[in-house]
Amino acid sequence: MIYIGVTGWGDHDTLYDNVSPRDKLKEYGAHFPVVEVDASFYAVQPIRNAEKWVRETPEDFKFIVKAYQGMTGHQRGDIPFDTKEEMFRAFRDSLSPYLEGGKLAMVLLQFPPWFDCNRDNVAYIRYCKEQLDDLPLALEFRHQSWYYPQFKEKTLEFMKDQGWIHSVCDEPQAGEGSIPRVTEATHEGATLIRFHGRNVHGWNKTGSGDEWREVRYLYRYNEAELKEWIPHIHKLHDESKDVYVLFNNNSGGDAADNAKQLIDMLGIEYEGLAPKQLDLFQE
Repeated sequence: MIYIGVTGWGDHDTLYDNVSPRDKLKEYGAHFPVVEVDASFYAVQPIRNAEKWVRETPEDFKFIVKAYQGMTGHQRGDIPFDTKEEMFRAFRDSLSPYLEGGKLAMVLLQFPPWFDCNRDNVAYIRYCKEQLDDLPLALEFRHQSWYYPQFKEKTLEFMKDQGWIHSVCDEPQAGEGSIPRVTEATHEGATLIRFHGRNVHGWNKTGSGDEWREVRYLYRYNEAELKEWIPHIHKLHDESKDVYVLFNNNSGGDAADNAKQLIDMLGIEYEGLAPKQLDLFQE
């Protein structure tokens, strides 16, 4: 199956008409069969949050849960855990509602732009796999070195041998902190595709707080750009049982529209989505 959705469910205004924040996930489930949970990147989420999200989504709905930033080396300040083992254990425990509900598509470990291809980092990826070994795990790089000609095939073989799901990216080619499009599956069960936009001038912009986000993901794909992806999606679907496609280009509110556009272009009609209008008098 090809699952198409977006990252997060709170900021996609075109999906909601007078829907309260607490009901947005329920309404989101009327449009898409999958979502990426981003809150888990900023903090290990309380189990009650995942229980609520699982309860509010249709039976066949899937979640892609982004790994906590302390696990992938993004967080440079204090981490609220005494040991790495405790951190990984807490994150694993937070996933129990998704697993019990049969709604966990995968956990996404996205490593930062400074995580380059070297022996120590390969060893750390092995460590992550050991800590989370019985879970479906996707791996996304942000440093181009993993796909340098001398490393590309070794990177893909390593992912296959370790049982990692490949997170294939569409993003601007803006130096070492961006990766090329490598449309090869590494797991027969699933492949992940993430559309980050192609804002080459804003990709490496830095700033205080979340200002950089307002620029980096400011991009709307046109029909030709989406069309060029269709054969790649079909190829990856031939190589993997399921393909998950997420749009992350939402600085300007474009992700949901592009996701729906791709669904139409692929001729997909999802069954089992939530009702499209919530009961106004629902508790």
